[in-house]
Amino acid sequence: MEAASLAAASAGGARLHPAGAGVGRGELMLTEGSGRVVLVLPAIDLRDGRVVRLRQGRADDETVYDDDPAAAARRWATAGAQWLHVVDLDGAFTGHRGNLEAIRAIIGAADVPCEVGGGIRDVGAASKLLTLGAERVIFGTAALADPNLVARAIERFGPEHVIVGVDARDGRVATHGWTETTDMAAGELALRAKALGATRIVYTDIRRDGMSAGPNVEATVALARACGLRLIASGGVRSIGDIERLARHEPDGIEGVIVGRALYDGSLRLEDAIAAAEGPARKEATS
Repeated sequence: MEAASLAAASAGGARLHPAGAGVGRGELMLTEGSGRVVLVLPAIDLRDGRVVRLRQGRADDETVYDDDPAAAARRWATAGAQWLHVVDLDGAFTGHRGNLEAIRAIIGAADVPCEVGGGIRDVGAASKLLTLGAERVIFGTAALADPNLVARAIERFGPEHVIVGVDARDGRVATHGWTETTDMAAGELALRAKALGATRIVYTDIRRDGMSAGPNVEATVALARACGLRLIASGGVRSIGDIERLARHEPDGIEGVIVGRALYDGSLRLEDAIAAAEGPARKEATS
């Protein structure tokens, strides 16, 4: 799974993993028309093998939405998802991945690329997930604790397969499943990631996550502008209006929007969310 072999296999049409066929579609969605389309990524958060949502990342405030993660993945893929955002919450809290079989089932069930995070704190863990079929792996705690680890992962797998997760509470980076808040500013970690060779981050505003309170658009866009990386926004998205506000800032670096609770509780349809995210690019293409 070295970067060169990944690229060669893709060019030769080899099916490295079940998500392989979906990678091209995902990339095309980013560039079709004269404008770039912001992706909507349904979140599949795993705890004890089930699909759950937490409020502000608190382990004691959990709602279970599905006992079958593969069924959830198929449902979102059928509804039009181009990517899935998968998090092993058990891994995030403890550093020991406890949902590997559920992740395998998700990747096998949905023929769209998946990015996977939660408890990835060494290159071996990243390699295992990529071998399973994940298209991208997300380093969170490890990016702060061991920056050289991220650099090694990027060198080995390539920057398109490695993301740095910037999870912030009141502007400060939180680690270990958001249970510990550090003194490092979110922008500082994003710039560190860029210096290490990263091209993309996932930014989560923890205060908004799972609260259906709307995203912190101002802080999200400010971070994207400051770091110059492609940014996938997460936390608080609840409506079409939220997605439209973020999608307008694609020129500032907003590449995608992760949506969780709003999809699961039915307050937002994925099809409508995708249409809203594509809106600015469509208008640009027809103007």
